[in-house]
This record gives sequence, structure tokens and C-alpha cells, in this order.
Amino acid sequence: MRQPLPSFILLLTLAACGGPSQDHAKTEEKKEAAATTGSAYIIDTTATSVQWRATHKGGFAPRFGDIKVADGSLNIENGALTGGSFEMNMNTLITDPASVTEKDKKSTELDSHLKSPDFFDVAKHPTAKFVITGVAPYDSTKGKSLLPGATHLISGNLTLKDSTLNITFPAQITVSQNDVTANAKFVIDRTAWGINYKTEGSPENWMISKEVEIGFRLKAVK
Repeated sequence: MRQPLPSFILLLTLAACGGPSQDHAKTEEKKEAAATTGSAYIIDTTATSVQWRATHKGGFAPRFGDIKVADGSLNIENGALTGGSFEMNMNTLITDPASVTEKDKKSTELDSHLKSPDFFDVAKHPTAKFVITGVAPYDSTKGKSLLPGATHLISGNLTLKDSTLNITFPAQITVSQNDVTANAKFVIDRTAWGINYKTEGSPENWMISKEVEIGFRLKAVK
């Protein structure tokens, strides 16, 4: 009879496979953008960052990096976020060298691979975009968020390549007289946007996690 795996091996396996460390974004069809009421706060691109994290080789090779935000704005009315949008420059997508531990791999090679038609095809689709479609207070009685200090549920249309879907996730929003900050971490399924390596059912595609963790820290100033 096969002996059960020791518990520490099971824990290592779950960690390597990228267990549920963040909230899974609810994904729906594209929706109408929220009305841009109130004052526009312009996103400070130098103080704003978008991070991504995924896994390769069945979960045993984590990859992570970031993408620069090109521009955008958030609308504030009576001290509350009402809408907004921002664009990401996909040509700035990079893989953190620290996430590439294989001796025969370089982070710059992975950058080129992700930017190629195999994935994001940035030559044809140089930007990704997020447009807010709804903002609601976060109600902890209706669900538990893995984001510490979540204050709101944000819904928005996320455009990757030539596909747009609506996602909803918890966020931590702070509004002051002169600026607004928004922090979030959530997970999306890349295949919902048609992002597959080779074919959807190919072994090469299976080896890459469908789940991609997205994190952002936005700062917008009046």
C-alpha cells in the first residue's frame, strides 16, 4: 500500500503550486463604464505600480514581475471614489531576475516570450486597460477577503489583447484632500481572455498556471 506523503511535503507542494493566497476576481461580461462624476485626480505614474505573479513547470517555478502604468485618472466626489481608468504599457512588462532560478534561463528571454504572439502580442496590443464600472463598500459579512483592510469592492472592465471582461475584487481605498490611493491583490484566469500558449489543451499550456495574481498600488493626485 502506498504510504501517504508527509505533511510538510504536501505543504511545500501547495505553496509551490500557488495556493489561494489572494482573492479570486469575479469575472463577467463587459459592462458600461461608471459615469465620471466629481474631480479627476491624475495618476502619479512614478508612485504607481502593477505587479504580476504566475507559475511554470506545474507550479514549481514561480515567475513574477511588473508592468508600468502609462496614464490614467480616478474620479472623486464628496470624498468617495466614483470612477476612473488607467492604461498599462505592455512594452514595459518585465520578469524579475530573482524569479528565474534555472541556469539555462534569463529573465530577458522570458520578457521577449511574454511580449511575443505566444502570449500578449504587444506589437499588436501595446496597452492593457482597466476602466471602473462600479464601486461599492466592502461588506465583510458577505464574504472574507484575503486583502488586509479591504474597504471597497471594485468592478471594472479589464482589456488584455483584444478581449475585455469585467472583474470584481476587494480593494483598500484611501481618499484625502490632495490624493487618493488604491491597493489590491487578486487572481484572474488568463484563459478567460484567450491567453494560451500554443493551444488551450496542449501540454506546454498546461505547464503554465492559468491563475495569474495581479497586484496594484495606485496613487492619484489632485
